[in-house]
Amino acid sequence: MSMDRKIEKKRWTGKRIAAIAAGGVIGIVILRQIVFPDHSRKLNVSAERLTIATVSLGEFQEFTPVYGTVLPIRTQYLSALEGGQVEEVYIESGAAVKQGDRILKLENTSLLIDIMWRESEVYDAENRLRTTRLSMEQNALSLKRNRIDLEYQMDLTRRAFERAKQLYEKDLLAAEEYELARDEYLYNQKKFSLNLESMKTDSLFRKVQVGQLENSLARMRQNLGLVKQKQDNLTVKAPIDGHLTSLTAEIGETVSRGQRIGQIDVMDAFKVRAEIDEYYLNRVEEGRYGTFEYNNKTHTLVISKVYLEVRENKFEVDLEFVGEQPSGIRRGLSLNIRLELGNLTEALLLPQGGFFQNTGGRWVYVVDPDGSTAVRREIQLGRENPEVFTVLGGLEAGERVIISPYDNFGEADILVLK
Repeated sequence: MSMDRKIEKKRWTGKRIAAIAAGGVIGIVILRQIVFPDHSRKLNVSAERLTIATVSLGEFQEFTPVYGTVLPIRTQYLSALEGGQVEEVYIESGAAVKQGDRILKLENTSLLIDIMWRESEVYDAENRLRTTRLSMEQNALSLKRNRIDLEYQMDLTRRAFERAKQLYEKDLLAAEEYELARDEYLYNQKKFSLNLESMKTDSLFRKVQVGQLENSLARMRQNLGLVKQKQDNLTVKAPIDGHLTSLTAEIGETVSRGQRIGQIDVMDAFKVRAEIDEYYLNRVEEGRYGTFEYNNKTHTLVISKVYLEVRENKFEVDLEFVGEQPSGIRRGLSLNIRLELGNLTEALLLPQGGFFQNTGGRWVYVVDPDGSTAVRREIQLGRENPEVFTVLGGLEAGERVIISPYDNFGEADILVLK
């Protein structure tokens, strides 16, 4: 009797299970594509042509680039205080000058005639004053003589009246003679009082007259002094020490009053004058700093003056060097200045790039960690400077973003990096 038995064939082998599982996965994928189709638009791009930057956490300094020109620390313009014709030039343009040095002389015939006429007026006024004083003294002497005569007459009539009174009281003199002596005395007494009053009135009048003449003479002398000062102003002098950088007046040329004829520069130190867009007018103030590169070194400037007048959509500021000014700096040199507009703050930073022209900063392509794709993502940007944007939302530190222009990406949602 045979011991063999029938071996039953297994229905669930490992290969069969694996095949079924693979089929199930494929089925699920197919089903998902049917139920949840992928509508994302993809575009293959060359990674070598892209500029990719990393979002980082760092210090943000808002600044704007401006161009400045090196100027002397101080410039004094020369203007003609009085008009005239250039008679003589003492110092040529380009020479060093000291304060008070004569630079040129003007000739003004009308001014000379005016001075002569005013001098004649002063002489006439002085003569009138002397004549008035002499007349005043002579009149005072005449009044004094009259007073002496009146005093003498009054004394005579007073004694005659007293004698007549004594005789009249003793009935030794007629009433008519007594009354005549009395009236004569009273008359001389009134005449003497009137003379005293006349002397006082005349004295006051003469004093007022002399005072008026003295005041008038003083004004004339003052006016003459002012006119002679104008004559002194015909000689243009250096107001400060420095270099006579320019002198435009030539001998024989007619110069108007107030006309600018040159300038003196103080060349011992320099400043920088920069033009800034009027957009930043409310954010630029004295004390703000700026930096620039010169001879491979970074130097610092500080705003010392802001000119609020806007011309052609720009305003100007003066900046002075902080510390020692750079060696070799010279007038007229142009500097590229990085001018700060705010204080340092910590922020999430994204480098500047051409993407902003396409998206306005509303979205970017964020590269996946494996670097195979880049996905479009909505973001929010804040303040900026010429180097970076601050990120307010949508990105995290360490993420990589395509910052080169998006001109050729169309409406793609995903970039496949090749």
